[in-house]
This record gives sequence, structure tokens and C-alpha cells, in this order.
Amino acid sequence: MKITLGIKPLAMLAAAALAAGSAVAQNIDVPKSLTMTAYDTGSSGFNMAVALGKMFKDKHGTETRVLPAGNDIARLAPMRTGRAQLSAMGVGVYFAQEGVFEFGSKEWGPQPLRLILASTSCNGLSLGVAKDAGVKEIKDLRGKRVGNVIGSPALNQNALAVLAYGGLTARDVKIVEFSNYGAMWKGIINNEIDAAFASTISGQSREVDASPRGLLWPPAPANDKPAWERMRKVGPYFYPHKVTCGSGGLNKENPTELPAYPYPIFSAYANQSADVVYAVTKSLIVNYDDYKSSVAGADGLELKRQNLAWVLPYHDGTVRAFKEAGVWTAAAQAHQDMLVKRQNALAGAWADFVKGTPPGDKDAFYKAWMVKRKQALDAVGLDPVFEYSR
Repeated sequence: MKITLGIKPLAMLAAAALAAGSAVAQNIDVPKSLTMTAYDTGSSGFNMAVALGKMFKDKHGTETRVLPAGNDIARLAPMRTGRAQLSAMGVGVYFAQEGVFEFGSKEWGPQPLRLILASTSCNGLSLGVAKDAGVKEIKDLRGKRVGNVIGSPALNQNALAVLAYGGLTARDVKIVEFSNYGAMWKGIINNEIDAAFASTISGQSREVDASPRGLLWPPAPANDKPAWERMRKVGPYFYPHKVTCGSGGLNKENPTELPAYPYPIFSAYANQSADVVYAVTKSLIVNYDDYKSSVAGADGLELKRQNLAWVLPYHDGTVRAFKEAGVWTAAAQAHQDMLVKRQNALAGAWADFVKGTPPGDKDAFYKAWMVKRKQALDAVGLDPVFEYSR
């Protein structure tokens, strides 16, 4: 699967969409009530959802309810049952589309999720490393202690993807497991591990940076094509990003090329009303100046920063808004068609799988599904990306 940033042409085209101003906002039919899910209270995703809710209230009189949830299953369940229209997701939205990890259970399977807008700001997401570990490049992590979180396969997959950039696998490092994300990052301070995955602007990474061990972020230059090919085989949702904010001395004067993916990722199910999603997207485009500075990361929702060639297809309502803004291209449509084909292949494979006699045992069920999933994607010429590895 080819993943490219695909946003360069948007800079000029997006200006036309913003010129309409507040007068246009009055004609956007945002529902009088919206419900969206997000990460836990206090997270950047939750804070951004609340900030957008205030904008919807100010511009459209819309009452927005934000439901905090501690994991991807809890964030998607209200949308799946129709109790929420939108969600401010992390990269778990991609794992849900693919039907892997926790979504490879008989209760879930691949989910037909669609993008609305996603935030790409000044931060990156990678392995932060204690300064005293003697690591300058990602490949130097060989033999070092790397944190994993029990029951968080998405987080652990991200760490494996960064290791792959350096030509490493889990076998080349010492994996140390922790019960939760916070405990893992405390593990660096306590000299139990040397590296852990996070956003460069996370509070945990800043805490380590201020500790006696200190923190640095080994670079992942975009010009190392073989390294990026290895990384995208494990985490195809990553792309290279010039990071200008965060712990470890990252700033505009000291930028570093690191991996990144959007967060939060505002998304909806494919069957969500196209009119609702169109109105939400249109409002976010037109009223960008009114919320861009309201909370950290909100500036990343700018139209010109949207990636038209990422790993999830856009919602029909968003496509309509993008076409009106003049940013939807033939290349974007071709990529969209490929991703919809992928979702359809996964849905068909899942329907066939559960109609049969899948194993009752949880692990056996997952293994059998992953075999079926690979066969279905291979049959239509698409990269399975994930294969059974438990």
C-alpha cells in the first residue's frame, strides 16, 4: 500500500474555501445536537473535541456532548450503536478497519470507518530514548530495553514499526512489559527501560526529559527510503514529518525528522448521514480561524494539512466538502476507490468467515480469521500488512 503525504497542492486551493467567512457558516446545517467520543478527559483529543464543540455552539447553536473513553473499543461502540455520530480516534481507527488485534474478535471484525478531518501539527510520534543509553540513531537500540504495554497491541505495534526503521525487530531488543502507558514511561525514569513510544508533546515524555536521565528522539530521515519501506510494512499509517515541538529540545530552531501520523483522527461510520458529515466538515473548514488557536493541536485540522492518500477512505460527506473547496483530485479519488475496495474485501471475507464454523477458542478464532483475511486481500492484489504473529 503506497502512503504519501499528498498535501502540497492544497495550500493554494484551500484559500478559496476559507474566504467565505462567517456569512457562509450561517448557511451550514450542522445538527442542533452532536455526540462524539474521544480519549480520556484531559487528553489532547478530548480537549480538541470540546473546543470544536464550543465552535459549533457559537456558530450554529449546536449542543455537543463529548464522551470520554479509555480504549478504542469503548470509543467505537457508541458510534456503532448510533449513540454517537463522530469520534476523535487515534490510530486504532486503522486497526478497526483492518479487523486486527482487538478487532479480530467475534464481537467486532473489520469496521467500515471513514475519515472526516485529522490533525497534523508540529509534533511527532516515535520512540523516545533516555540520553544516557548511548543511542544516537534508531539502529543503536539493538540490545537496549524497550517498553511494551500489556493489552495495548496498537501501542506496541507502533514501537515495532519504529524499530523496523532501524532494521530491528523485537528479537533484537529486550522487551519489558508494563501494566499501563504511564508505568512504562516511569520505567525510563526508574532505569527499568531505555526507550518507549509516545508523542513528542506528551506529558510523560516531558517528565522524563526533566529527569536526570533526560530524553532524545533518534531521527528518521525521509531520504532513507529502504528504512521507510521497512517501517511502513509494519506501520503503513506512519509518514515522515519535520517535528518542531516537544520534549528533548525539539523546537523550530532545532527541528528533527521523525515518524508521525495524525491525531486526533475525526471519523465516522460509512453509513453515517452524508449531510451531517458534510455540514461538520464544511464548518471546520470555514471556521478554522475561530478554533485553530483554542487548544494545542487544533491548528493541525487546517484544510491544506489533510492527507488525501492516507490509510482510510474519506466519508462521502467530507468528499463533497473537499470537492467544493477545490482540493479533491483525480489521484485522491483513485486512492479513495482503492481503500473502499479494501474495506469491501475485508467485509466480504468477514461475512464468509463467520457464516462458516470458526473456532470457539479466542486465539484459534483469531488465527483462522487472519488466514482468511490474508487470502481475501491477496485475491484482490492488496497488501495484508498484518499476519498472525501471536
